[in-house]
Amino acid sequence: MSFSVIIPARYASSRLPAKLLKDVHGKPLIQLTYENAIKSQADRVIIATDDERIMRVAQGFGAQVCMTDDHHTSGTSRIAQVLSELKIADDEIIVNVQGDEPMLDPAVINQVANNLQDSQMQMATLCEPVIDEQQYLDPNCVKVVFDKFGKALYFSRAPIPFFREQQDFDLSLCHKHIGIYAYRSKFIKQYLKMDSSRLEQVERLEQLTVLNEGFDVHVANACGETGFGVDTQDDLDKVLTALAPSKDKG
Repeated sequence: MSFSVIIPARYASSRLPAKLLKDVHGKPLIQLTYENAIKSQADRVIIATDDERIMRVAQGFGAQVCMTDDHHTSGTSRIAQVLSELKIADDEIIVNVQGDEPMLDPAVINQVANNLQDSQMQMATLCEPVIDEQQYLDPNCVKVVFDKFGKALYFSRAPIPFFREQQDFDLSLCHKHIGIYAYRSKFIKQYLKMDSSRLEQVERLEQLTVLNEGFDVHVANACGETGFGVDTQDDLDKVLTALAPSKDKG
């Protein structure tokens, strides 16, 4: 199977400015994300950015870079410009890997591309088990409910599924959405023509527009480590701790 990985890499970040260039044990954060992506089975990995500082750093570690406009409001929109600039075929499978995911197992990237092809749905994404009730209740943790065929029923910042009786609370039914997507090039162009749904606007989740338009999104539990995205200094500190070089105890 042939697929490409595109990593949207925006410089601006309200909670952690220039986060993709933050140093993680001698490498910029975006480089760690890129290095995991090139270990996947992707035919090519492209960093899509709107900033020359990211472009220079990315080219410095050997990445293919596509400069994009600075008006894009989503990673999907930025990817669409890459598809146009590089004349990528409509049937090409594209995996959207967020630039601030430095701990993503390459096997997970392969998984979401394969799931798209095997399911024949228009879009594929991944999830992992919710770890505790606190995470289940956290609006920053996006939950997803899907049927026995892996078709997404709904994504929400609210705690779903809702347990009417407290004694029925069952973590095995609770899944955290992982923000990695696979879709074909043609569908990305289609998506950009969709009007943002009211559901997307109130939840701030773009995948809800896809569901609202009647398209199917495949969901499966990630087959490997996903780590966590970096949105704040606390997140960066966690990455620094998790990826700290082991000390020689000899």
